[in-house]
Amino acid sequence: MKKIKLSYICSDCGTNFPRWHGHCNICGMWNTISEIKLAKPSNHSKQKSSSKTENKIQILSDINLHKLPRLKSGFKELDRVLGGGIVPGATILIGGNPGTGKSTLLLQMISMLSEKTTALYVTGEESLQQIAMRASRLKLHKKHLKMLSETNITKICEIAKKEQLQVMIIDSIQVMRITELQSSPGSITQVRESAMALTHYAKQNNVTVFIVGHVTKDGTLAGPKILEHIVDCSILLDSSADSRFRMLRSKKNRFGAINELGVFSMTSYGLQEVHNPSAIFLSKEKEDIPGSSIMVLWEGTRPLLIEVQALVNRAQANNPRRISVGLEQNRLSLLLTILHKHADLEIINQDVFVNVVGGVKITETSADLAILIALLSSFKNKSLPKDTIIFGEVGLAGEIRPVPSGQERLKEASKHGFKKAIIPSANVQKNTTYSLKTYSVKKLSEAIKIIDKL
Repeated sequence: MKKIKLSYICSDCGTNFPRWHGHCNICGMWNTISEIKLAKPSNHSKQKSSSKTENKIQILSDINLHKLPRLKSGFKELDRVLGGGIVPGATILIGGNPGTGKSTLLLQMISMLSEKTTALYVTGEESLQQIAMRASRLKLHKKHLKMLSETNITKICEIAKKEQLQVMIIDSIQVMRITELQSSPGSITQVRESAMALTHYAKQNNVTVFIVGHVTKDGTLAGPKILEHIVDCSILLDSSADSRFRMLRSKKNRFGAINELGVFSMTSYGLQEVHNPSAIFLSKEKEDIPGSSIMVLWEGTRPLLIEVQALVNRAQANNPRRISVGLEQNRLSLLLTILHKHADLEIINQDVFVNVVGGVKITETSADLAILIALLSSFKNKSLPKDTIIFGEVGLAGEIRPVPSGQERLKEASKHGFKKAIIPSANVQKNTTYSLKTYSVKKLSEAIKIIDKL
């Protein structure tokens, strides 16, 4: 008889307690602690597993890196987000809202991988017939693609070991279960233990495991936070409500840069790569429009040209509105205060709206100067030249601070036909290989004078 071990776990935060409590003193929730029965392994199984492998100390310089070549997924944008390709033995968690295309992207990827390696798609949410219908609609290669409908983690690992896989997809972690645990699938305990079992299998057998994870209503990954700590990579597939474009961004990556961005387009034949994302985010209008400016963001390891639009209009109510889409609300309030202080602009009775075109979310401060110039352009009803790009961080004293990778941003702008650039003086270099007239500024007042002359 196996000994039964009792554990009391909070279903909200996943904290373990030695006995039952009505109140969790970690997350502050009431009536969330429940009793979980865990099967304690016998001493025989412990000795067997411990004597099977013997760990040895190795010198770091003696470890051969050539034994782990990266595997190309078939999508250059996905390889970029993963840091250059799929690393053998890695566990990769991909999340996203319902309908963004997580399963579609992985099905397309594993269909291409099955032509050159052994791969398995494990589904627990859909039937095999449903996936076959989707593969037929997307016109994918199905001859060598192996499918499995199973939710038992132990059985999945046993089958995968017999097949000698290189890549495996789990769709999704919220429906997987370990039979020894008494909690239901999707609970914190099941998600945590299932992820740990899959990660252990991946490391022991040098198999890359892609795990699909659900998200909550606020866009964060569902389940315990330890889920993101267990995996090697955590990527998020996001899209705006009215956009056909999908943004694949890395939140955690042990094998590459974080905040790397990959852009896809959703079509009737699945997700297609967008190799030149700067072109899709720029306006196709030939006429200059007041309140519009072009900036160069740095996403991961690539520059990205983005258009920001601002609208400043006299408020119709006593409380002027401040609405931003793609920009943090607190950052907008900060920039408006700087504009009022150092540009002597009275906007206290004005409604202010800021929108980043294409559903992109600005996460860096290099867009400060472009946003302020767009606000000035809308307030004065004076358009900016379409061949001008702007970037730079604005400090509280009105100073223009330099931004990283300034020369790479200018090269990207020059490649797309821009002729002028308003940039921080610290980002200016004498020897350049591109034809771009740069205006260096140290203060916000200097940038405003240059804009008035253009």
